[in-house]
Parts: sequence; C-alpha cells; structure tokens
Amino acid sequence: MKSRWDRFKPETAWEPWVPDADQPWDFARAAHLYRRAGFGAAWSVLSAAVNENPGSIIDAMFEVREPDQSDADQDRTADVLAVSSNARQLAAWWMLRMAKTDSPALEKATLFWHGHFATSAAKVEEARLMLAQSRLLRQHALGKFEPMVQGIACDPAMLIYLDSRESKRAKPNENFARELMELFCLGTGNYTEQDIREMSRCFTGFEIRYGNYKFNSFQHDKGTKSFLGKSGNYSGEDAVRIVVEHPACAKFLVGKMLRYYVADDFPLDSPLVDSLADEYRTSGLDTGVILRKLVSSQVFFSDEAIASRISSPVEMIVGLLRAFRIEANMQTLSDSVGELGQLPYFPPSVKGWNGGTAWINAQTLMGRANLVNRLMDENKSQFRPDFPAFASGDPADQVDQCCQLLLAKKLPEAVRERMLATAKSATRDSRDRVAGIVSVLAAMPEFHLC
Repeated sequence: MKSRWDRFKPETAWEPWVPDADQPWDFARAAHLYRRAGFGAAWSVLSAAVNENPGSIIDAMFEVREPDQSDADQDRTADVLAVSSNARQLAAWWMLRMAKTDSPALEKATLFWHGHFATSAAKVEEARLMLAQSRLLRQHALGKFEPMVQGIACDPAMLIYLDSRESKRAKPNENFARELMELFCLGTGNYTEQDIREMSRCFTGFEIRYGNYKFNSFQHDKGTKSFLGKSGNYSGEDAVRIVVEHPACAKFLVGKMLRYYVADDFPLDSPLVDSLADEYRTSGLDTGVILRKLVSSQVFFSDEAIASRISSPVEMIVGLLRAFRIEANMQTLSDSVGELGQLPYFPPSVKGWNGGTAWINAQTLMGRANLVNRLMDENKSQFRPDFPAFASGDPADQVDQCCQLLLAKKLPEAVRERMLATAKSATRDSRDRVAGIVSVLAAMPEFHLC
C-alpha cells in the first residue's frame, strides 16, 4: 500500500532540510521543531529562532551541558519528595521540570525512554527507586543505548517491577528476558520461547539489598546458555550485549523514535526506517546523534510530518505552560493529567503508553478541553505570555498569535472568523480574552495535533 512517505528516497530522506521559497524557515516551522524536539516554547524564543540557522538551534538543543546550580536544586527537591514514598509528588515535580528546563530535548527524550522501559510506581512502592531509574534514563537519554540497557538490567525498580529479584538458578524468572527482547530491544518475531528460557538463566542471582542492586553469585546459573544463535557461559551483561548487537535492534528502536518524533502512523516497513536504522547502527546506537539527524532532516520538516501526531496529555499541558509561561499548582495539574491517561511514573503496563489515537476518545477529548479551560481560568493572574498582542490588546492579533503558538496548522478561515467575532464581542480585559481564546481552541481537534 502506498503511503504519503513514498516520495522520499531512503538515500536522501535523512539529509539536512534546506529552507526554500516553498518551505521557508519561519515561525511555524520553528514552533514545529520546538514542539517535537521539546515541549514548545514562548513567543520570544520562537521569534528569535526565526533569525537563526535551524541547524545551529538543533545543535544547541542536543548539546550535553554540565549540571549547574539549578540542576542541583532540582535534584535536592526531588530527593526530599522521594523520602515520602509518594510517587505522585514526584510526578508533579517532573512535570514542573519539563515546564522550566533549559534542556527540553533531554527531558523529551527521558520521557520517551520512560515509556519505553516502562516501570510503574503502582507496583514499585519506593519513590526513591523510581526517581533513581528516571535519573538513569536521563543520564543516557541522549547517549549510547547499551549502557542504558545494562543499567536497566540491574536497576532496582525494574527488578521489582518484573520480579527479576526473585530469579534463582533453580527457578529462573523469564519476565526480564522476555521484555528485553520483545519490548526493549528487538520486537516480536526476532526470538523464540527457547531463547527466552535460555537467556533468563543469565539474569539469575540479581537481587536487591537495602534498596540497592546486589549480585548473588551463589544463585547465578554458571552453565552454558544458548540463545539468538550464540552459546557460552554468559552473564547478564553478556546477554544484554548480545541482544543489543542483534541486527533487529537498531530498526526496532528507530521505528519507535519515528512514531514519537515524526508521525503516529509512520510505516514501520518503510525503507526510510531501514536507512535511518543503518545510520543508528553505524553510530554505535548513539541516540543523541540519531535524534539530532532525525530532527534536522527533510522528513522531519516536511508537510507530511507537521500536525501528524496527537499530543499526549503531558505534551499538551507542558507545552501550554511553556508557551504562556504559566505558574500553576503542579500537584493538582499532574493529577488531572493522570486522569487523562498519562501520569509520569505510572505507565499502565510494561508496554508503556500506547499513544497516538489511544489518547483521544469522546471522554478524553472533553476532559482535555475542560482541563485547559480550568488551567487558564484558575491561573489568569499567573500566566505571563510575551506575544505582542497580549500587550496591545488587539483581538484579531490575539486570535492569530494564540493560534501561531498553539496550533501546528492554520485554522480554516471560517473558523478563525467565528473566533474573532467572539473575541471582539467579549467585554474583557486582555488577560481574560486570551484565556477565553485558548479555552475555545482547546475544544477544537486542531489543538490536539502537534
């Protein structure tokens, strides 16, 4: 079946996008970049970006910076919250970090890996272990894939979640070996049940003592294991290495990245996936390298990619907080986002969040619009948008600039005219009018595309 991506040639699709008269580097494409690589941005940031080279902006986005005082303060706050063993407080803290961070690409990638290596505080009842896992993911989110998987294999939160701490040589637990291949690295069809049984022996003896990983050599199976076409007296570290080196790994991961960063329905059998996977493999599975290439590419900036994803509840709300520089009660807000199906630290299963059209149905669409309405209404005195029309008070410009900030594609002109008529007739000050405009936008399907 033909797809809209067929016009791209695999050998050139991932080359850098070059603006031209038909596809200029403008406010709309700058907003697209900031929405997808991060969580959106304020008017002043996007306006400044238009006057810069997109390649330079992307390089800065993915630059790994040294932790500063702000990072240290955030970590101390998280440590204090983790003592309470209330992961819901940590969820609120993480959403605040997403809204305030100077490294949104890093947080966006960390959220991606959290959904990939899904672990839930509903079972892992120690919040500090969930926090430690998210720090592990953040540490490697834009780095090499194998060190992250090696860390996950002995991460206490994962050991609890998949019952791996109970895996003994006399009775290996198969959960982690299965998910390592099926969900984390290879995908279905690239291993057998025998591979799972054999590989599970590699992870015997993995335990938790006093909240930390401990290897118990007496409970480790030291015999020869045979899986994925290889045989040897393999350890857990060896098993992870063998899985990561499997030819299917790079393609499986790239497919998930394309559906997270480019389009919900990106065809996984497309030659474009193979060509980007080849480059990922060549990089040594360096995620930062491949994501920088992905968001610089012709595919990423194409008309086919714009407005081709449904924003997740976290993306929608954090994007609004960043665009309008809103201060809000993050605990209340994160709980409300959880009611829409996405509370950080609480994915619904080891498969993570399904995403895409799973975010939207009649109930959640109304819930999303109601949440935006409450956010804008309850925080009128706590948002500080910096777009020019907010200060000028011109209703037409306010409608247009809110749309530019929040929508991936233009509204139909008839819809815009109806919105403008409503805005002009409202006897409100600028703050009330803008809050009303955003609430109206949130009830439209276009608002939920990114």
